[in-house]
Amino acid sequence: MYAYLKGKVAEVAGDNLVMEVGNIGYNVRIPGSVAALLPPVGQEVKIYTYTSVREDALQLFGFLSRDDLEMYRMLIGVSGIGPKGGLAILSAMSADEVRMAVVAQDAKAIAKAPGIGNKTAQRIILELKDRISLEDTFSLQAEESSMVQATGLGQARTEAVEALTALGYSSADALRAVKAVGSEEMDVESLLKAALKKMI
Repeated sequence: MYAYLKGKVAEVAGDNLVMEVGNIGYNVRIPGSVAALLPPVGQEVKIYTYTSVREDALQLFGFLSRDDLEMYRMLIGVSGIGPKGGLAILSAMSADEVRMAVVAQDAKAIAKAPGIGNKTAQRIILELKDRISLEDTFSLQAEESSMVQATGLGQARTEAVEALTALGYSSADALRAVKAVGSEEMDVESLLKAALKKMI
């Protein structure tokens, strides 16, 4: 219904944002983590939105980036995860952290979200693992993703992560370390050395 809203922050209370757009106030449900990142009341902000239509309710859910919105869509596409469940997960984790948890099959990390049990976390991993690749955890934009493939950076990072997991580090820790140090100029060996320093 709405791709995004661009307007002034009128009010923020918990996970509810009121945005004034063209003299109309829109109630937008946001992840708890987003509230702290919003500009002050009266300042302009752009929020990417998802419209939830049910028999008894019409709600807007909002995110600061397209990436978060896309992850939200993926999460609510999982059986048993509704709009509020998806919001709870993205309140506890960033879109990148969800990807890392799925790739690393780390159900405990996802289960830390309010109202998400271990079985639900395992279902998320099962249903999303084929839709999320290792490269996805490194590229937030489609353009960046194609650039990664063109430069071969994705392959170097993948090999570095695999080497770290072979050394006994968890997949999630290895992903975080490689992502933190990666740059276009680095080969596998350089990535490994830099990532190991981060993990010590």
